[in-house]
Amino acid sequence: MRTDWPNSARMAISLTFDVDAETGWLGEDPAYAHRLSTLSEARYGVTRGLPRILDTLSRHDVKATFYVPGHTAELHPDAIRRIADEGHEIGHHGHMHLRSDAIGEAAQREEIERGLEALQPIATPIGYRSPSWELTPTTLQLLKDHGFAYDSSLMGDDRPYFHDGLLELPVHWSLDDWPHLHWKPGRGDAFTAPEAFLDTWLKEFESALEERRHLTYTMHPEVIGRGHRMALLDRLIREVSERADVWFATHADVAAFVTS
Repeated sequence: MRTDWPNSARMAISLTFDVDAETGWLGEDPAYAHRLSTLSEARYGVTRGLPRILDTLSRHDVKATFYVPGHTAELHPDAIRRIADEGHEIGHHGHMHLRSDAIGEAAQREEIERGLEALQPIATPIGYRSPSWELTPTTLQLLKDHGFAYDSSLMGDDRPYFHDGLLELPVHWSLDDWPHLHWKPGRGDAFTAPEAFLDTWLKEFESALEERRHLTYTMHPEVIGRGHRMALLDRLIREVSERADVWFATHADVAAFVTS
């Protein structure tokens, strides 16, 4: 797979954001519709976190990929339209954020098709990220049947690769803000200190730079979009830009490049 990145860059970085909003909870359990505090945090990601993210990306002139459930686009069309209007990529993230391993083939097909229908007025997605990063062989076949160019859900490598004929832009939990910076009531875990998480991000950057590979960071607006955490994203962009020639690219751009 190609690593001769454009403009003599030494590596490629994709900043990605899962705009789950209310579906992140309602897809897990419809009973969350009655838990207003939990849903208010999810909504915060769209109303406050997302604008902060877009402003930061604009300030650094960086384009990113936003994975959006169809239900989120239906509830918050203006917020999602702003993403597209500012030149960022919109990827498919299901419709109600239902895990593919928990539903059958017919329901998986409906999730894909309803998500496409909801996103079409704003953008036509060519990439897919599964809710909770769970895929089944059925999901992969449905993605190919619907003409997706790539997926970003698996962890079988730390650079782009093909899985069963579909391009994979891999992810990893260690580079995802959710397990480190989000607290779920009743789960009993603790926050990772922001500086410690930034250190993890930068350590992986150093490894990817040495190997001249592509690196994906995953974030959620309700998590990284909190005021004090936005400093992490700002510092990440500034520090990697200062230390090396980096190609900040959307997943669509990376997919097109590595398969050209």
